[in-house]
Amino acid sequence: MNPFRRNSGRAAVAAAVVGAVLAASACGGETSAGKTDDPAKTPPTAVATAMDNVVRKGFPGVQVVIDGPGGHRTFTAGVGDLTTRAPFPDDARVRIGSNTKTFVSTVVLQLVAEGKVELDAPIERYLPGVVQGNGNDGNRISVRQLLQHTSGIPDYLGHGTADGVKRDNAEQLNPDDEALRWQHFDAADLVRRAMTAPPNFEPGAKMVYTNTNYLVAGLLIERVTGNPAAAEIGRRIIEPLGLRDTYVPASRETTIRGSHPQGYHVVGGKQVDFTDLDPSWGGTAGDMVATATDLNRFFTALLAGKLLPPAQLAEMKRTVPFDRMPGADYGLALVHRTAPCGKEVWGHGGSIPGFETRNGVLADGTAVTVTVNQLPTTEEGADAVGGVLDAALCTS
Repeated sequence: MNPFRRNSGRAAVAAAVVGAVLAASACGGETSAGKTDDPAKTPPTAVATAMDNVVRKGFPGVQVVIDGPGGHRTFTAGVGDLTTRAPFPDDARVRIGSNTKTFVSTVVLQLVAEGKVELDAPIERYLPGVVQGNGNDGNRISVRQLLQHTSGIPDYLGHGTADGVKRDNAEQLNPDDEALRWQHFDAADLVRRAMTAPPNFEPGAKMVYTNTNYLVAGLLIERVTGNPAAAEIGRRIIEPLGLRDTYVPASRETTIRGSHPQGYHVVGGKQVDFTDLDPSWGGTAGDMVATATDLNRFFTALLAGKLLPPAQLAEMKRTVPFDRMPGADYGLALVHRTAPCGKEVWGHGGSIPGFETRNGVLADGTAVTVTVNQLPTTEEGADAVGGVLDAALCTS
């Protein structure tokens, strides 16, 4: 669910001087050359080239949704379903992985604004005994450190330790395990699994992206409000913004509601349809579903101050160097970076078997979300997906 696997940051906007005919669609399936009389359906050349590059790298398909002063535009390349060869639906719902964290952080910061949570108070004050064991100590870890991944708490997923090495004494889960797809988990139990390992580092010493932090943040919301975190996300964000295609899956819900592409995952060198799964292992760290349009609306509203008072939004945008994206910085579930063209970008992104989303909002309110229906398996593939986002941002 991390945005994203460690990559080189070398993804660049494709040059607009390429004269070759695109091998894959840039606006409506795999066979079109991306040409149409409708300007809203014709991607800029750099975007079309970058999308074509993603399909050539082996991804089934890619969708780009742009919202802003230029209106609403949706472009696709490749396919959303390898069996039927159908393209991404325009209103495609997908699993958004760690974008969930930004929804959760927003709710926590709303509670801070309401005086119900102190950002620099120890998590032990709100969840006594939850972050304890093997050197983990909730008395020494603040709410802020949870939201910024500077807590040192170990990850219940196998790739979240400080050095990327799975700990023998940690009951860590492997998201690539096909059997995991159908298991149901309780967030509190997943946090207990994480506590079987020692801390990654002293609280506040560094930033290491760790999913356990946001399971704890979800438990914090539940303890303070008396309601499930999903209910608070719905009441405080989804309903006010009218995000009609965004939801937290119900308990043991394994399918994606409504119109959606198929999501694929490479397991043992084979491409497996991973669309259906029980996302409870992701919980408040990464279980939500949304469309790209809704993600654009959410991040635009958040950054425009429609969900948080100025003081809390400013706290959300206070950053530290991001360990998984060289050259980027991480706030409280907000990623800040500069695109290759020099534009300032805020967003997050998310990965979960079957789907990866990358997004960004510019100073003029332009928002872009890029979705692929398979996780990258190489650094080159990850860079290609990042190149689509940069192309769309830099030509908007």
